[in-house]
Amino acid sequence: MSENVSKEKQRLREKIWREMELLGVATFPLPCKGRIPNFVGAEVAAERLRQLEEWKKAKVVFVNPDSPQRKIRENVLKDGKILVMASPRLQRGFLLIEPARAYGKERYASTIKGAFKFGVKVQDFPKPDLIVEGSVAVDMHGHRLGKGHGYGDVEIEILRKRFGETPVATTVHDLQVVEKVPFEAKDEKVSIIVTPTKVMRITG
Repeated sequence: MSENVSKEKQRLREKIWREMELLGVATFPLPCKGRIPNFVGAEVAAERLRQLEEWKKAKVVFVNPDSPQRKIRENVLKDGKILVMASPRLQRGFLLIEPARAYGKERYASTIKGAFKFGVKVQDFPKPDLIVEGSVAVDMHGHRLGKGHGYGDVEIEILRKRFGETPVATTVHDLQVVEKVPFEAKDEKVSIIVTPTKVMRITG
């Protein structure tokens, strides 16, 4: 990564983390620095995502393991879809949770602890019809900024290499949608941004 782009990315991360805490839109776990920040309205954004055609048609949904996407993981299971989740930092690969196994316990199964209890570690899994990633910031060109370790990009890259193009959504607070996210050619993009107030589709 070029040093300039790396520094620009970190500056933007710091700005978003600082503003979210200052304005009281960051929620537990705090401080949000160094994380995909959980935010006020995360569950509202999860419900908004649930209304999309891509969601309704999906039989398998891949979701990142971070706090703001917990409700999304719960909804996947409640809606009878197969949940594929990355383990934190991909240290233990991928987990697959069948909705029948988590029936009645979807909320717990959507936590990291619960996912390890109800899920099975897999290397091979069915093609996700929808990928959901967390972001620190995102722009209207689809460029997303993670927390700086590159796991979100790796997850999307693995899935795209294995399965081809798949819609990628991210749920964020409106404050996290910025004019421009610094990026490099290798950075993976999102196609749908969902906030507590709106849905934005990336064109081109």
